[in-house]
Parts: sequence; C-alpha cells; structure tokens
Amino acid sequence: MNIPEIKHNIAIPEGVSVVYEGGECSVKGPKGALSRMMSDPKFIVEANEKTVSVSGKNVKRGGKALLGTWKAHLNNMINGVNSGFRYEMKIVYSHFPMKVGIKGNTVVIDNYLGEKAPRKAVILGETKVMVKGKDISIEGIDKECVGQTAANIERSTSINNRDRRVFQDGIYVVNKEVISE
Repeated sequence: MNIPEIKHNIAIPEGVSVVYEGGECSVKGPKGALSRMMSDPKFIVEANEKTVSVSGKNVKRGGKALLGTWKAHLNNMINGVNSGFRYEMKIVYSHFPMKVGIKGNTVVIDNYLGEKAPRKAVILGETKVMVKGKDISIEGIDKECVGQTAANIERSTSINNRDRRVFQDGIYVVNKEVISE
C-alpha cells in the first residue's frame, strides 16, 4: 500500500515574512514577531515570499494530525502578526458586586461572592487586558497567550460547593475574533 505525500500550503499576506531555519519558524509582521519550534525529521517546512508549505511523505494517521496542527499554528501566527486576536469577556454578578482591576501582569478580582481575599489571574506574554465597566477585552498577537489569559480569568472565578444554576456569578468569554481594522 502506497501512502501519498501530504502537503498544506498557507498564503502569506503582504507585509508579513516567514523564515524557517534550524527547526524554528519565525513570523514577522506589522503588529510584531512570533517564533515557534517546529522540528520533525519526517516533515519539511518551506517558506518563500508568497506561501509557506508543510509536507510529509509516507505519513500515517498521527503524522497527518501533526501536519494539520503545524498548519493551524502557522496560520494563527500569520493572522496574529498581521491583525491580532481579541477575546471579549463579560462580568456577571447578582449577589455581590465584583470589582475587577489590573495590577502589573495580573487581573485582581475583589469581592467575588463576598470573599475577603482577592482572586488573581495571570496575564501571559505581551497580552493587553482592558476593563470597562462589566466588559473585559483581551488583545494580543499570540493566540495561545490571549486564549490562556482568558481561561485564567474565567477559571479564577470558578465556584465550588454551590449550585451553578443559582450562583451564576463569574467572568465568561462571550466573543472571540481576529481583529480587523
């Protein structure tokens, strides 16, 4: 049984450059630069001015999955340095009014369900977090850092030993988007 070659091509928009050297893929664009290790002896990554291609010969099921993952990572890196990512979150409370603020690289949540000790969530990388009233906006060029920061904030307001149907207080992701300006 002959297994064919699998090849994924990703278009590079104007103003973005991709360099692949020594197993590290670097992407530079108008919003910044990102790099990631992508090395596997079975796969080939080639970059020119217009496209990046990820390919492999005689790949089986696990190899196909890894090629698709690399394609998604490259696509996210290109979108990030070209446009950026934004997650929007909503602060919800009905029992105790929450106060959310930023101190350094942490989000501080005061008076969550009447607790005296503030809850904290870490902001990762070069991610920017803005709080306006009951809305939180998280922006950055690295999709993983933006998503993990949103997850840290959401997880910091998890409720234990209470009925989720009654105590719906927390901070929740309501929108995820690629910034288009």
